[in-house]
Amino acid sequence: MFYLWLALCGCMTGISAVLFGFGGGFVVVPLLYRMLLGSHDPAISQSAMHVAVATSTCVMIVNALLASAKHRRAGNLIRHYLWPLGGYIGLGAVLGATGAMLASGESIRYAFIAYLALTIADCLLRRGFLQQAERRSARRLGRGETLGGGLGIGAIATFLGVGGSVMTVPLLRRCGLSMTQATSMANPLSVPVALAGTLTYLALARFSHFDLGPWYIGYVDLLAFVVLTLGSLLGVRLASPWIGRIPDGLHARVYIGLLVLVMLSMLAG
Repeated sequence: MFYLWLALCGCMTGISAVLFGFGGGFVVVPLLYRMLLGSHDPAISQSAMHVAVATSTCVMIVNALLASAKHRRAGNLIRHYLWPLGGYIGLGAVLGATGAMLASGESIRYAFIAYLALTIADCLLRRGFLQQAERRSARRLGRGETLGGGLGIGAIATFLGVGGSVMTVPLLRRCGLSMTQATSMANPLSVPVALAGTLTYLALARFSHFDLGPWYIGYVDLLAFVVLTLGSLLGVRLASPWIGRIPDGLHARVYIGLLVLVMLSMLAG
């Protein structure tokens, strides 16, 4: 039953990656955290949040690359929004993963909830998200937005085990992009977060005092990773026909609704 739930979760991550830019963290972290918390192995239950976050970043590599390929073929990616922002996000991701290793699982959980609450409030209260900015052409990101935004997105996203889409999507949305374009761009921008985060967790896990077992590399649960990845392949395939077909306003509202559901799930945990 555990792996059936993970397969369904993987399918959801594939769908969310293609349609909303969520590489997996906002689905994988809450579910895997709750499952591992009830483990009979004390080492695993005590490391539940770290395992959930590390495995999430690993799954995001696959989801983000698959979704990016789909959106590239659909013509939704705009190069100057991806670089150098993606490079700064990767640098920030290393800092975020290092910070997460020094923090307790419970503090990461509360940070995850607070992050979601602030993002939801920002999307609802600040102009430019629920309705696409009325401008003839989208503006480019400024230098400060690229440097500060990239480092901040990378650090926060990797600390929490998410792809950073809840920061990149609102940022690009306020540049005048449609929800389809903004969520499309979130996938390739999640790749440096996923790569840097996974490699950092693997490197730093050697300092852990816990022996999590043979099916773990560092904090990454290999069995969970395989099952989630197989499920995500199906999810990507199911969601691909819907690229660009969701009305912009509805797309934005559903995006916020998903954030609310994830936050409530983590509060319940």
